[in-house]
Amino acid sequence: MKKYMVCFILIFLFCSVSAQNSKPTIYSIIPLPQHINEVAGKPFVFSSTTKISFPKNDKNLEQIAVFLSEYIQIATGIKVQITDSPSSKNTIELQSNFKNKNGEAYKFTVDNNKISINGASSGGTFYGVQLLRKVLMISNEKFQIKLPQVEIVDYPRFGYRGMMLDVARHFAPIDFVKKFIDILALHNINTFHWHLTDDQGWRIEIKKYPKLTEIGSKRSETIIGKSKNEYDGKPHGGFYTQNEIKEIVEYAQKRYINVIPEIDLPGHMMAALASYPELGCAGKDYEVRKKWGVSDDVLCVGNENTFKFLESVFEELVPLFPSKYFHIGGDECPKKSWKNCPKCQSKILELGLKRDGKHTAEEKLQSYCIGRVEKFLNSKGKKIIGWDEILEGGIAPNATIMSWRSFQGGIEAAKQGHDAIMTPSSHVYFDHYQGKDTNLEPLAIGGYTSLERVYSFEPIPEVLNSEERKHIIGAQANVWREYMPTTDYVEYMILPRLAALSEVLWTEPEKKNYPIFLNRLANFLPVYDELKFNYAKNILEVSSHYTIDTENSRLILDLKTSSKNPIYYTLDGSVPTINSEKYKENISIKKSVTVKAAVISEKQKNKVFEQSFEFNKATLKPVVLKNQPVERYRFNGANTLVDGRIGTMVFSTGDWIGLFNENFEAVVDLKSIQEVTKVSVNTFISPNDWIFGPKQFIIFLSDDGLNFTQVYNKDIEMAMQGDNAKILNLKANFVSQNARYIKIVAPINEKIPQWHYAAGKPTFLFVDEIVVN
Repeated sequence: MKKYMVCFILIFLFCSVSAQNSKPTIYSIIPLPQHINEVAGKPFVFSSTTKISFPKNDKNLEQIAVFLSEYIQIATGIKVQITDSPSSKNTIELQSNFKNKNGEAYKFTVDNNKISINGASSGGTFYGVQLLRKVLMISNEKFQIKLPQVEIVDYPRFGYRGMMLDVARHFAPIDFVKKFIDILALHNINTFHWHLTDDQGWRIEIKKYPKLTEIGSKRSETIIGKSKNEYDGKPHGGFYTQNEIKEIVEYAQKRYINVIPEIDLPGHMMAALASYPELGCAGKDYEVRKKWGVSDDVLCVGNENTFKFLESVFEELVPLFPSKYFHIGGDECPKKSWKNCPKCQSKILELGLKRDGKHTAEEKLQSYCIGRVEKFLNSKGKKIIGWDEILEGGIAPNATIMSWRSFQGGIEAAKQGHDAIMTPSSHVYFDHYQGKDTNLEPLAIGGYTSLERVYSFEPIPEVLNSEERKHIIGAQANVWREYMPTTDYVEYMILPRLAALSEVLWTEPEKKNYPIFLNRLANFLPVYDELKFNYAKNILEVSSHYTIDTENSRLILDLKTSSKNPIYYTLDGSVPTINSEKYKENISIKKSVTVKAAVISEKQKNKVFEQSFEFNKATLKPVVLKNQPVERYRFNGANTLVDGRIGTMVFSTGDWIGLFNENFEAVVDLKSIQEVTKVSVNTFISPNDWIFGPKQFIIFLSDDGLNFTQVYNKDIEMAMQGDNAKILNLKANFVSQNARYIKIVAPINEKIPQWHYAAGKPTFLFVDEIVVN
């Protein structure tokens, strides 16, 4: 009997502890702290007598105390006193002597008399203050806030937690740059990557080269939207003086944010070439670029004056930026001008650079350029970061790789013993759309990076061993501003996705849970409102998830929202109202239908979610692919091709599948022999994104799935230079035949054509809905 009683008690205690650990708490802010232990006892009560204390002569903690005082006043209206004298009653005590191997760690404790925030450094204390700030701002009470007793030990998972802002495509005034830094601080981001130069503008004063700002900081006009040749006729410009740079760097340092400047080279240099044409291979007729994309004109690496220019630029920048890292770009540098440049070809001969099985001589010339710049910056006590293209031709000796095209660049760097920062465009490019219905979203460069996709981001690839994993020092998100002319636009594109990223970079992965995160984020959004941040409200609107049941030929649609208000929907294409069907359970779809849904309350109605499902003989039937899509564009795999949803002009929303350097071949099982006269499939073409479609469209039919007869074959013309993105419907009409199995073959165009900046590289092939009639 005693044994049974002991077991019962142990089970009871375990359940109690589990319940306590899973219980929502006011301290479960974003990013989620590592260890929260609420304890019994009277709460700490904020009042007009509350004080903030810090150690005498500690200027760092004094500054943090000033910040905290401001935060408390914004959150509660209470103005608290700051003191360097110890106090034992109703005090917030700041310290920086917490013993922890992580320098950004902190211990946060609350009892009825005192809140103690003790960092392993002043930076750790700053993050503890951010926790308190957020707790106060999400509290339902304002003038008498009571905080339960708690013990929190917290620290970041990664030492590098970054966010990049592009000010070259569209200039950002200094006040917004400070606001951007404030947004980063709120989310425990500790690195501000500042993209200062590009083809469309040079944004930093260089005293030795005044034309960089006199000429290079201004473009005569800007292309409108995604048009080919329509411009706004309005000059655009702006730059930061060196004194303004110092002001921004100091502002960031006070918020424990490191500022890394980026001077992108040897490509993306049209603004510099327009200012000093002698630095280019042609030596004349350059202008600050008025449109987006990649220019063939780059720095002439065979010209010794190019390196004198670069060294002089960095000579002036080194004193302005205390960061140990300087970013030197290295991405998207076409080699066309080097191939035709006598100076560059002479330099290739001088260096003995030769094409091998992996790299061209021109790629090795870029490696020479990057290595030489690295050597100079190393002599100034700096380390370089470069985009993953600097791996091509051989990596510079001490370079850190910023892996953007995929995870592969970071993997290769780590395996070679180099540090890497993960920033894959598939997960953390915040210039992508964040809502599936792009008609309801502001114009974006393309792509689709949802909040959930950001939250799913795991910076350390499983393929790395324990030693190699140490080289993944962190990750960051990027906001490229081709289509973001205003600063409120920038805020909308980064928030709340930055909240998801902050938890990826701070919180241990086993503690992450997306549905719970959404609940916490819904409670966190009032912080954005209070601080007057412009943010996307997608999580408060309707989103969808669907599963395909090929066995029963039905699609199961699940609608969800983080709003506390109900969802109403219709299936007849009409706009839902409060009198429409209230969503309570999954919707089973077995025929063509248009679903419309919205979160509706008596006071408010949000954006209307709309999704059409168009059925044909292939819809919801089993499909087998010979070659699998790449992970980034796999989504629901083969089922994506028969889900009744027609892909739109945004190729990464989950409506398309994408193959890379692989042919498309699919077999659809109609489940019975049926009459077939027509088979069609859509392919997406976007040369700028390396997506070129197939070179042929071939259809085979079969009764048994083993013996196939070809019934259609057509060659497809490859996209030409200047072609815009488009959807191409491949349609096969043939004499009526009976068949159960349909085989669709679409061989890929193997290489990108010579006119493209990535000539010779493999291509992508995107395919969507298979229609059989």
